[in-house]
Amino acid sequence: MNQPTADVLLDTDIGSDVDDALALGVLLGSPEARIAGITTVYGDTLLRARLAHRLGALAGRDLTVVPGATETLSGKDVWWAGHEGRAFPDLEIEPVRDDIAADRFLVDTVLAEPGASDVVAIAPLTNIARAIRLDDRFAPGVRTLYLMGGDFGPRAKAEHNIVSDITAARIVFGSAVRTVVTGLDITTRLRIERDGVETIRAAGPYGEALAREIDGWTGFTGESWSVPHDPITALSLLRPDLYTTERGTVEVTDEGLTVFTPDPEGHVDLVVDADVQGITEQIVTRIVRAQGL
Repeated sequence: MNQPTADVLLDTDIGSDVDDALALGVLLGSPEARIAGITTVYGDTLLRARLAHRLGALAGRDLTVVPGATETLSGKDVWWAGHEGRAFPDLEIEPVRDDIAADRFLVDTVLAEPGASDVVAIAPLTNIARAIRLDDRFAPGVRTLYLMGGDFGPRAKAEHNIVSDITAARIVFGSAVRTVVTGLDITTRLRIERDGVETIRAAGPYGEALAREIDGWTGFTGESWSVPHDPITALSLLRPDLYTTERGTVEVTDEGLTVFTPDPEGHVDLVVDADVQGITEQIVTRIVRAQGL
């Protein structure tokens, strides 16, 4: 078994789009990663935290999960799909850490050993921005921030994680934190089709639970497949050899568009290409493996 590469902090709005739960599965199924904690953000973060803990427990893990910011820094209303947590009617029994604010937990974990923790941010960036504001040592203390957000294609549109809290996104991109960004122009090239979903469903209690989450999301969207936006970002930490990046900076417009400027001195590595087949296979393989680690 590989030794963990670093402690990993996952910041997530798990419970709406199933891709957050899939990203958690990728991390749980990766022996080289050690989940130091999870923070939830955006809307009913207590429900999200309980769901994250339940999924981890089904995979045999007792995860530290901290409910985070419920509202955005920008003041933009939270979008709520309505199916969050419905597959698990008894989530109220799941233990979470409610004795500490999420931004303080992020700061304390990173500063306990600066340079040793990676952050995977797959949600509106409110918690991350609050941590940056809370302590100016946080951004330089993070080894790398792996971020799912933005759209950098020729017909780019405002992406959910960015436009949901433009104020937070500007704080994060304006900080000195080293960041690897995967945008919609890359993630929408991949799908987990029905055969992949059934492979996950057959992977024990955890796989069954995760498949129920997939069913909830595909029932909401009316599609038979899932676009794994967030697990693609999680895998960029674990298998960087499957990704091609370009160094530069990112600015966020008033409309929530993300503008990349190439700059060899920049602190952002933008994913500009990816091994679609290899990444898709790795996502399913690691999720299936999560039950046995």
